[in-house]
Amino acid sequence: MQESDKLLNIGDAAKASGVSAKMIRHYESIGLLKAAKRSEGGYRLYSEQDVRVLQFVHRARALGFSLEQIGKLLGLWLDQDRASADVRALARSHIEELNRKIAEMEAMRRTLEALAASCHGDARSDCPILDDLAAQ
Repeated sequence: MQESDKLLNIGDAAKASGVSAKMIRHYESIGLLKAAKRSEGGYRLYSEQDVRVLQFVHRARALGFSLEQIGKLLGLWLDQDRASADVRALARSHIEELNRKIAEMEAMRRTLEALAASCHGDARSDCPILDDLAAQ
């Protein structure tokens, strides 16, 4: 067996990829990662390509892509005949989604800042923050 053909157990694949063993099993179960080869004792074995796929998934997750989006990105990554426009379109769509979430979070922050500013923060029992949360 050549060095490039070396197979890793799940613990070593987890260390090499930055993905926990639990998540590796999950990605396998949902088809994001192909089923691992098995040793004679039934242990999962991963190739260097499997580790590269896991690193890809790990990086995509860090950028906030959903598992569905990552599945599409993986398909595009593995397809040498793909058009980069397809990849760019997926990335642009994700950027729009992130911008929408950022706007929502900024609105939440502004609301909470206003509520916190209106709260006396003393021994009184009345609290505009709780009143707002209880409002219909």
